[in-house]
This record gives sequence, C-alpha cells and structure tokens, in this order.
Amino acid sequence: MAKTATYGVLHMASSFGIAYALTGSVTVAGAVTFVEPIVNTGLHYALDRYWDHPVMRRVRQLISRQTPVQSHSRPERPETARP
Repeated sequence: MAKTATYGVLHMASSFGIAYALTGSVTVAGAVTFVEPIVNTGLHYALDRYWDHPVMRRVRQLISRQTPVQSHSRPERPETARP
C-alpha cells in the first residue's frame, strides 16, 4: 500500500510540475493535477468494461499479430576457403 501511495504522490507532483512548467499558472497546474487522474480513472473503467467485447478482441489480435519481416537483400554466401 505504501508503494501505491508513493506512486500516487509522485504522479501528482510530476503532473503539477509539468503543467506549471508549460503554463506558468498555479491555477491551471492545480486543475490539471486533479482533473487528469479523474479522467484516467474513467478511461480505465471504460477499457476494463469493454476489454472482452468482440470488437476489442479483434483490435487486440490485429495489434499483436506478428508479421514476418522480408529482406530484399541477397542472402549472404559463405566465404570460400582460399588456399
């Protein structure tokens, strides 16, 4: 639990620092710091809810599909031994 709490504090501090560096406004940085986790929580809930939907399953399969890389160069020939 301590690790999770520490991560939460670190996340909020970095969010505030980045927003403040970009805007120069404590008000905007504070709003971003508290609105961003709420939006992320909502998005995480939606993702969990629709993760097993057939359309999402197809999307995951397309993303994870491994296609072989074809080389257009000539294959290397073994060097011949010279006397």
